[in-house]
Amino acid sequence: MAEAAKSGILGVGKYLPERILTNSDLERMVETSDEWITTRTGIKERRIAGENETTSDLATKAARNAIEDAGLQVSDIDMIIVATITSDNLFPSTSCMVQSKLGAGTIPAFDVSAACSGFVYGLAVADQFVKGGLCKHPLVIAAEKMSTIVNWEDRGTCVLFGDGAGAVVLGPVEEGGILGVHLGADGVNGQLLKMKSVGSYDSGLARQAAREPDTIFMEGNALFKHAVKLMADAAVAVIEPLGLKGEDISLIVPHQANIRILNMVAKRLGVNPDEKLFLNIEKYGNMSAASSAVAFAEAVEEGRIKKGDVVLLDAFGGGLTWGAMAIQW
Repeated sequence: MAEAAKSGILGVGKYLPERILTNSDLERMVETSDEWITTRTGIKERRIAGENETTSDLATKAARNAIEDAGLQVSDIDMIIVATITSDNLFPSTSCMVQSKLGAGTIPAFDVSAACSGFVYGLAVADQFVKGGLCKHPLVIAAEKMSTIVNWEDRGTCVLFGDGAGAVVLGPVEEGGILGVHLGADGVNGQLLKMKSVGSYDSGLARQAAREPDTIFMEGNALFKHAVKLMADAAVAVIEPLGLKGEDISLIVPHQANIRILNMVAKRLGVNPDEKLFLNIEKYGNMSAASSAVAFAEAVEEGRIKKGDVVLLDAFGGGLTWGAMAIQW
């Protein structure tokens, strides 16, 4: 395969579980209120996967939608990358499970673990395979079943997270495509957001009954400060070498962590959040790696991204990890 000068996104897809968990529902589960959750996070509801619905199930459904949107067949896909922190099992990887469920033969498949930054990390890896001529149509999926790792008695974290999956198919393009990327990590501060390993087949309720400490632990206030700075810095690190400023970005599709964080990032970039930020946090909450993938798919579906637009992905998550990517549509 000849080396490709550029890689771009050929198709997008998403999948959200049917069950909706509202703030009112949470009021009956923990000591909280719709007003408390909404003012502090911007979240009104989130999706919760079924007991027998695994991360690979969510990922496979989003993948099929992305492949169809790209006008391709499963047989055209030559690599699968899944970004997740809620894999079906510790191994085999979720990507291998998706490969099997898609009937994608024996193409390479591997997972990326970068928490909420996973989608950007996965895209960055796939981009290099396409540009290097080693792959033509990689499939990048970000899928999470966060409901399996949440402590549903901890009001500080259980109100934040939801389940879902987003996917894209990359391929060589003549113009536009992925313009630049910036990735970073800070393991020294990784303890601010952590949990023990667990698979999405496990029952969250059963683990909690056994009082096993394998749910999310988060230092919210410290993370807030890190997120604002690092997301803003990552965005600048991508656009400045391209000769761009905040005003040149048509749309920012951020990781949907917290509405206050996102508004502050927009302010630091000197853009109007009402005009330049794509938000769906109200509907889905924080889906970790899947958040920005689902948001990107919805932005395309809703016509918020048009030909020639420069779009900025921007994410921050556990690790600590962060990543930003500029894409011309």
